[in-house]
Amino acid sequence: MQLALVGDGPDSNYNLDENKLDEYKSMAEVFICNCAQMGSDNVKKTPGGLLWFLPWNNLQYTTTASFVLSAYSKYLTTANTPINCPSGSLQASELLNLARAQVDYILGSNPNNMSYMVGFGTNYPKKPRHRGASIVSIKKNTTAVSCGEGYATWYNNSAPNPNVLTGALVGGPDENDAYEDERTNFHNEPVMVTVPPFVGVLAAVA
Repeated sequence: MQLALVGDGPDSNYNLDENKLDEYKSMAEVFICNCAQMGSDNVKKTPGGLLWFLPWNNLQYTTTASFVLSAYSKYLTTANTPINCPSGSLQASELLNLARAQVDYILGSNPNNMSYMVGFGTNYPKKPRHRGASIVSIKKNTTAVSCGEGYATWYNNSAPNPNVLTGALVGGPDENDAYEDERTNFHNEPVMVTVPPFVGVLAAVA
């Protein structure tokens, strides 16, 4: 992103349409202003401070937005310029601080004092909505489990998942910071698209 915005890098001879580049840059900055609550159509935040976009698996959007914030902060530092939002200007440090605040929320600094990354800390989701984690390992029980048996025996089981899905990020809380650690709760479903941007944010704020 940074190389594209400053027009540098190994492909700098490529004749990128300046109007198109300006359009992308403008759209990115509108989005960032809205995430920082300084735009004209601000992104909703939960009472506890989490950026909240959609009901299903909201953390995939929060982590991606945080990645954009952290990446764009590097560009602003290089360009030595702020973003001019409808409600004021944003400095690179403010973008990085907002991204860091989202990381802190996800990892436990939230009204539930809960980490939404499985295996991180002492209070994290014990029953993610994940078939592989919720059915006993063949190494512990060699009895074959059919699809129907897995659903009947394990899906509605009240015990924690027998396999800890270490590193997975569940969907997160609802718009009021409420979270129910049950397999039947669709907010409790981890998806692959949530972790990669989160890793990028961690690298930026570390």
